[in-house]
Amino acid sequence: MSASPTATNRQFLLASRPQGAATRENFRLQESPVTEPGEGGVLVKTLMLSLDPAMRGWMNEGRSYIPPVGIGEVMRAGGVGRVVASKNPGFAEGDVVYGTLGVQDYALVAADEVKRSGLAKIDLKAGTASQWLNVLGMPGMTGYFGLLDVGLAKAGDTVVVSGAAGAVGQTVGQLAKIKGCRAIGIAGGPAKCEWVVKELGFDACIDYKAGPQAVREGLKEHAPKGVDVYFDNVGGEILDTVMAKLARKARIVICGAISQYNNANSMPAAGPKNYLSLLVNRARMEGMVVFDYADRYHIAIAEMAGYLKDGRMKSREDVVQGLENFPEALGKLFSGENFGKLVLEVAKD
Repeated sequence: MSASPTATNRQFLLASRPQGAATRENFRLQESPVTEPGEGGVLVKTLMLSLDPAMRGWMNEGRSYIPPVGIGEVMRAGGVGRVVASKNPGFAEGDVVYGTLGVQDYALVAADEVKRSGLAKIDLKAGTASQWLNVLGMPGMTGYFGLLDVGLAKAGDTVVVSGAAGAVGQTVGQLAKIKGCRAIGIAGGPAKCEWVVKELGFDACIDYKAGPQAVREGLKEHAPKGVDVYFDNVGGEILDTVMAKLARKARIVICGAISQYNNANSMPAAGPKNYLSLLVNRARMEGMVVFDYADRYHIAIAEMAGYLKDGRMKSREDVVQGLENFPEALGKLFSGENFGKLVLEVAKD
């Protein structure tokens, strides 16, 4: 099961910090021989990588919830892989694992990096490798804890989620329905909106590309009594528009702001214009970082694996083939081209 002694590891290193959108020029593709792990270490062959909006923020220098990727370092990415060599008693050759593997063919995880990388065995009976990067992975954990712990969604609430056809959004809306809420999505284009309603079971979906007043008019129609929980993945004008429709004691979950990530100065230019709506409606807005809930992932995974098994939850992935296509695949997130959770397939198992 160990890697071939002549195996080559392709790695995408961060070559420069992007100004605006990240392009191939911001990365350097390096090839080097695969080496065996040291004592306590593990060598993992990457099968699939998760491509997430947060990756754009990790390229920026400055204080954040996680240190930035250094220039010359392998680009950070979560992924699923198979252990091909192990000198760690917690992992055996052949184990399928999830962890921060990086954008590379093989991840050599040293003994002191095993815990920090979140390396953990996963069960493919609970879901496919791509589902472990979606509903059972970081996006699913984000949706679960963001909606229930931060958003405090309860039966009867009207829940609105932006980026509804994306990785986090699809989990939020489906989970809201399971918990007895009214689920309204915001997505780009009629195909995504149709899928969100007909396949995922949302009560409605607003196509923000349908016109400058589409979100405002859509909320007026589908949330006439106001929005109890807004799960925000995009920021910008859509956040402002939803804030104008908050119900009393509403909760806004700040998960991401993909509309702002490619600003030339790498930071959102301004905060919400309608923030006084929080005062008027006695509402609150709270940011969430999924890593804060790591000790409870197993609870969410067990619950949502059950929903996948009984058909109450679906998991759609947009799979791009080939490690060499990483820069262009990542760009799909910010152009809205992806339909479902964006995954990069690096190797067949």
